[in-house]
Amino acid sequence: MIQVMIIEDDPMVLDINIKFLKKVEGFALAKAASNLTEAKKFMEYYKPNLILLDIYLPKENGIDFLKWLRVEEINADVILITADKTINRIQEAFRYGARDYLIKPFTLERFEESLLRFKDRYYNFKRGNEIEQNELDKYISSSKNLEDFNNANQDITKGLNRYTYETIWQQVEKIGENYTTAEELGETLGIARVTCRKYLEYMNKEGKVHMLIEYGKIGRPQHKYKINP
Repeated sequence: MIQVMIIEDDPMVLDINIKFLKKVEGFALAKAASNLTEAKKFMEYYKPNLILLDIYLPKENGIDFLKWLRVEEINADVILITADKTINRIQEAFRYGARDYLIKPFTLERFEESLLRFKDRYYNFKRGNEIEQNELDKYISSSKNLEDFNNANQDITKGLNRYTYETIWQQVEKIGENYTTAEELGETLGIARVTCRKYLEYMNKEGKVHMLIEYGKIGRPQHKYKINP
């Protein structure tokens, strides 16, 4: 499990972030801190893999904590979650190694996408001491990758993000002629069932997947999907 610390002073927002985190497979909450002093104290004896960091904190600035991590050479990745949408702040965050930047309010889908991208990179880097160029190119910030990143975060249509769409479609292609369900896809990809269902229904309208409705004796009918040959 990827261990996560959330630094957020607003109890309501913190609760939402924790609930979102629990919906993404492969992540566990290690600590919820309301200020940077509490966070630094926790890191004296425990180093989380990922930190979800707010910028606006009472009399504190989350960017200062990001800088502190780099000065102390602490191997923890950071995703900013903040209402600060100024270009200078965003550029500063990426200069100091932030992996992503989520602007409040954000959707569960966007939150999932950010964590899934992180998980993919995290486990691929743990596989060995070396990596081939074609694999590395997926993670480094070349101009092409930046363009791909921007394209990936554009909506296909309202409420449907291109990155999530491609993630689900690749898994559907991998399954091939076998039927699957939104629940099964969600468990495999670490994406909420309702999210998978929404994208599968869109793919069905496109004609890319075939939908089969099975009616059982008890309960709701089950929707199954497979790639449309």
